[in-house]
Amino acid sequence: MTPGSPVNTSAAAEVSARDTVAMTQRLGERDVAAIARLFGDPARARILMALADGRSLAASVLADEAGVSPSATSGHLVQLREANLVVVERSGRHRYHRLARPEVAEALEALATLAPAQPIRSLREHTRAAALRDARTCYDHLAGRIGVEVTAALVDRGALESTDGVRDTRRRAGDALSAPLPTHPYRLGPAAGPTLAALGVDLDELRAQPSRRPLLRFCLDWSEQRHHLGGRLGAALLTAFVERGWITRTRRRRVLDLTDRGARYLQDELGLDSAVSRVHRSSGA
Repeated sequence: MTPGSPVNTSAAAEVSARDTVAMTQRLGERDVAAIARLFGDPARARILMALADGRSLAASVLADEAGVSPSATSGHLVQLREANLVVVERSGRHRYHRLARPEVAEALEALATLAPAQPIRSLREHTRAAALRDARTCYDHLAGRIGVEVTAALVDRGALESTDGVRDTRRRAGDALSAPLPTHPYRLGPAAGPTLAALGVDLDELRAQPSRRPLLRFCLDWSEQRHHLGGRLGAALLTAFVERGWITRTRRRRVLDLTDRGARYLQDELGLDSAVSRVHRSSGA
């Protein structure tokens, strides 16, 4: 091409487009639509939500949760297993299903921030919805009002500290409505060891455990629109709360109960007076 000759921008654009398509094909673009179809079916969504607290459940239980026949449930489970969303565990003659990895539960939590709330048609539904907002599991860690208040208290008491200069656990301006947060503005603070020890978690022991899972991870809580603690530390805290009788698991999917003992300890150790007073409590000793 001689100096001053016009550039054929149309041809250049066609070459660029072909290169982009070829590169995408070589890299293997993620098939988001395929996963979206699996999550989008109401019965499959209910099956996944039933497993979102980390439990392993029999197909008969999942059929009840999904509100479909056992044969239909079996078909849904086959699709979920083929997509590596669900795996099967065998115990003798019995088969139990669980989520394949924590990221599946995190994707469900992310979708919940975007999904419209279903209309409440009965007192029972209202009670369960309120209980879910109060305290629930997000896979294997604490979420809901108690989850975000515990996280905020850990920041206030120096067990966690923000790295962006904001002493607040509310949603940041740049946060996407998703869980978990791809990056988070927190790290362990100077009071982490003694504060967590008072809550039943040995931080040194937890850090020494071999794991590819991050110690700290945070989710944007769908009901509170604030950050709650996940990762290995979040899971260890929920385990400690259950073992100490502060939190009890219920028959209601994902719902947790705060016991009277737990209320007292969270008030004493973390100063959660106002949060605890608004949460339904069971009569644990």
